[in-house]
Amino acid sequence: MRQLAPLFGVSKSAVARVIDHLGPMLALQPRKRFAKDTVSIVDGTLVPTRDHTIAKQSKNCRYSTNHQGVIDADNRFVVVVGQPLPGNRNDCKAWEESGAKAAVGRTLTIADGGYPGTGLVMPHRRRKGEDLPDWKEAHNKSHEQVRARVEHVFARMKTWKILRDCRLKGDGVHHAMRGIARVHNLALAG
Repeated sequence: MRQLAPLFGVSKSAVARVIDHLGPMLALQPRKRFAKDTVSIVDGTLVPTRDHTIAKQSKNCRYSTNHQGVIDADNRFVVVVGQPLPGNRNDCKAWEESGAKAAVGRTLTIADGGYPGTGLVMPHRRRKGEDLPDWKEAHNKSHEQVRARVEHVFARMKTWKILRDCRLKGDGVHHAMRGIARVHNLALAG
């Protein structure tokens, strides 16, 4: 902001107001409709946040928010970013409460083992004292390879410093996550 202010001949506070006004408008808008054969992948990620009113201590012992992100399995575009929830919220609850489930609708969605009872496509689980048949092992391996795409997208998005230690208050965390998702999609589109 200190560099933009003299460039445009305005004060730093004026630059901050313009960024606060335009930031949410430039952020990722959730997709309204999906093609019939679309496959999406969902996962949650923790964003460390200093605003303790929206964050709770999570498994990484930091105050974080849980963001549910949904990507298109074919082109790796981020299609939905759910509302941030406290970091101690597990993924199956956050899936419904963040609005990601409603945004995806009936689209075929792949998830990891942290989403039991949600109706998502998950890997097969082994019962105590039993081994999985070979066909289930093969299915789990292919499931893992496809689901790794969402992990790679989150890793690429977290190269932005704002998602490694977010100092924004209130909805700022959500706008930052959606803005980075939009920039990620633009970088993939070329």
